Amino acid sequence: MRTLQAYRFALDLSPGQERAVLAHAGAARVAFNWALARVKAVMDQRAAERTYGISDDQLTESISWTLPGLRKAWNAAKGHVAPWWAECSKEAFNTGLDALARALKNWSESRSGKRTGRSVGFPRFKSRRRSTPSVRFTTGTIRVEPGRKHVVLPRLGRLKLHESSRKLARRLEAGTARIMSATLRRDGRRWHVAFTVQVERADRAPARPGSVVGVDVGITHLAVLSTGEVIPNPRHLSMTQNRLRRLGRALSRKTGPDRRSGQRPSQRWQRAAARLGRAHACVSNLRRDGLHKLTTRLAAMHGTVVVEDLNVAGMLANRRLARHIADAGFAEFRRQLEYRTAWNGGQLVIADRWYPSSKTCSGCGAVKAKLALAERSYTCQACGFILDRDANAARNLAALAAEYDTAGSGSVAARGADQKTRPRGRVAVKREPGTAPAGQTGTVPPQGGTTNHVHAKAH
Repeated sequence: MRTLQAYRFALDLSPGQERAVLAHAGAARVAFNWALARVKAVMDQRAAERTYGISDDQLTESISWTLPGLRKAWNAAKGHVAPWWAECSKEAFNTGLDALARALKNWSESRSGKRTGRSVGFPRFKSRRRSTPSVRFTTGTIRVEPGRKHVVLPRLGRLKLHESSRKLARRLEAGTARIMSATLRRDGRRWHVAFTVQVERADRAPARPGSVVGVDVGITHLAVLSTGEVIPNPRHLSMTQNRLRRLGRALSRKTGPDRRSGQRPSQRWQRAAARLGRAHACVSNLRRDGLHKLTTRLAAMHGTVVVEDLNVAGMLANRRLARHIADAGFAEFRRQLEYRTAWNGGQLVIADRWYPSSKTCSGCGAVKAKLALAERSYTCQACGFILDRDANAARNLAALAAEYDTAGSGSVAARGADQKTRPRGRVAVKREPGTAPAGQTGTVPPQGGTTNHVHAKAH
């Protein structure tokens, strides 16, 4: 199976190398801001001319929003806009122009309705202090040194890695991988290089192809599996909150930058900001590491994984739980499951957003109209079944996979659910002990296919 995969390594840069990388990232930001200002000026000019009654064919000529069009305009103006342009690689300017072309395309498609999801706003100018420095190389000399401790990038030369690149080097030496691009980015005061690689992955099969596991994510527990396993929530942000507050107060006492007066930050402020940034980066790395380990284990063990389509953006509107929801990383958990199940030959089934997994009895199938968040145990009024609400939801998700038709259209009949759950009873999905759920003998979705979305079935 051929797929795109990223390999990310930390760098140990010398002061001179760090200045050179920052210069390239700054060049990308300059090209982005210049092109955005040019696009906005032309748009404003054409809008003003329309108010004067000028016909469309006589308006100021518009500038192309595509990457080739922006690159052509930049090459014509870079001599007086950036006289130092020869000191940086052309890939640095291409990075900023490509980012703007993508942003303008997303904004245009969002306005016209071609892009689904939340609306995308018009691109904004990148700040020198607030934006994350990054630069992407797609052409030129991009390679990993035979010693596996250095990489070579255009104009930057030989850069030392903080860790060994043996995982990527082995694939390159075997001829099963090809580097497509390399991106330098600063996260938490440390530079990383991420290689986008086209990889030939061997076909795999889960350890238990017929196994189905329902996963109910939450705050009290990070994940509760239908097998009965409970994954504790490490709460990395909450555990580090006191230290972050202390570092934030120390930063506020230093002389920071002021754009209105032109005041530059003091060296003590810069050191305090670096300490705070490293603390936040540590929390992010710990969260990412835990999610990678959990999703890898689930995808390698079970043939079918069932999760819910959570409205994370809506959940974050709850000011009492927003921090804890963001700390759990629900969206990142689902994103990793999507590609890992495909890599391991399994499938990911996503339940409908309004499927009442917590309100449904996993024993008899009765559905409660209301279930308060404070009720941590599910008690069925129909059959007297009592179980932890998260474990009950995980069992319902696992049972939902039995209704998933892999040989048919890829989904089951819609329940027609709205935001209000009505009490009802249904026949529970029953299986013989030791038998696989229905639909597990179908074929694996082809590489590059979309995730299958299913809905709850009405009974």
